[in-house]
Amino acid sequence: MRQSVFDFLDELHIQYEKLEHPPILTMEEGKEVKRQLNATSCKNLFLCNKQKEYFLLMYPENKKLDSKSISRQIGSSHLSFARQEDMQCLLHTTPGAASVLGLIFDMENRVRLLIDHEIAETEYIACHPCINTCSLKIRMTDLLTVFLPAVKHDYTIIK
Repeated sequence: MRQSVFDFLDELHIQYEKLEHPPILTMEEGKEVKRQLNATSCKNLFLCNKQKEYFLLMYPENKKLDSKSISRQIGSSHLSFARQEDMQCLLHTTPGAASVLGLIFDMENRVRLLIDHEIAETEYIACHPCINTCSLKIRMTDLLTVFLPAVKHDYTIIK
């Protein structure tokens, strides 16, 4: 999977800095990676509603999830965490490694990307290439203006 991500970014001429590290399972463990990359890290939450619509939420690491507010903003019924099996099927990754980069595998465009406004305004984002033993530093504008159009995904900014 991860080589597919690197190849895709290279094809798009998106520059990235790569850092190999032990598996990261918590935001606390990711603080050193964030420091080394000098990039904003975020929670990547894979959510769904009762209608089985899927959402990937890029959310600030220190912000408490307010699923009711997010549901209202996007016009959705109650949001909850999606099943691990669905994440594996749609994004080809597992909890702890979810990333916007997994959208390259969502060929049917079943996952809607939600980005918190604080994350959208950052210069560089740190994200996993669908595995939690590596992190990439990527310019946010490259994700929004090059990567997302290439994978045919729109995004919604939330507050």
